[in-house]
Formats: sequence, C-alpha cells, structure tokens
Amino acid sequence: MKKCGLQRLVAISERMTGLLLGLVAFLTFVSVVLRYFFATSLPDAYDFSRNLLGILIFWGIAITSFRRRHITVDLLWNALSPRARRGLGRFDDALLAAALAALAASAVWKARDTWASGESTYDLNLPVWPFETLAALGLVFGVLLALVLLFGRGGEETDGDKRPQ
Repeated sequence: MKKCGLQRLVAISERMTGLLLGLVAFLTFVSVVLRYFFATSLPDAYDFSRNLLGILIFWGIAITSFRRRHITVDLLWNALSPRARRGLGRFDDALLAAALAALAASAVWKARDTWASGESTYDLNLPVWPFETLAALGLVFGVLLALVLLFGRGGEETDGDKRPQ
C-alpha cells in the first residue's frame, strides 16, 4: 500500500471517528432534552452511546499512535543522542505494536464471545456483537499501523527523530 493511500485511509478513519463522536454528543443531547422536558427517552440511547464511544476510542488509539500525537514525556528523549533516539523510537514502536496486538486479540475474543452469547441491547433487542467487532477492527487497524511504523516509514516524523514537535 502506498504511503499516500495509507495516509488517505487514516484520514478517512479520522473523519469517521469524528462523526461518531458527533453522533454520541447528539444522542446524549437529545436524550437529556427528552428526559427533562418531555419525560421520555430514546430507546437504547445509552447502549448506542456506550458502544459508539468504545468504537471511536479504539479507532482513535490507532490513529493517534500512527500520527505520533499521543502524550509523551521527553525528559529521557532530550538527553539522548540522535542514534540513541532512533533506537528508543524503534523500541517504542515495537512496544506499541505488541501492546496493541495484545489488546486487539482480547477485543476480538470478546466480540466473538458476545456473538456466541447472543447478547443484545435492552430496549430494541439489537445484537451487541457488531459494535464490539467494529471496535476490535479499530485495534487491528492500530496493530497494522504500528507495524507500518516499526518496519516502514509512516506517521508524522520531524527531523528523523520520530517525535512530533
């Protein structure tokens, strides 16, 4: 996959995550308005919001890691030579890939177990496994992006030190 194609895929994922965040905010707003002013509620608004929030968090982890926009502490980083920084950056990428792989495996197993159990939402009796599967796919996407960082050139790098300014 070309770098521009990968960047495009990440940008599309960012937009979809943003739309999901807007949908969660909208569902919460409508639910509160209906509850306080009309003494009613949207069926499964809480379940939809909760599940959509899980999806956008896991996809957000993937995107944030690839863009290297996560929270960092640069105390050690600033004290290292450029060569040591590259080594630490590679270690960081390997640790990220391993941690995301473990989390993704756990999420995939959870989605599989939810599918097998037939768990559904409270009001509308909708299956929960599609939400958990989309969340797990976000983590799998994160593993793939972490592997691109580890073995290829990707993310947003500055002056070769693999840390954003």
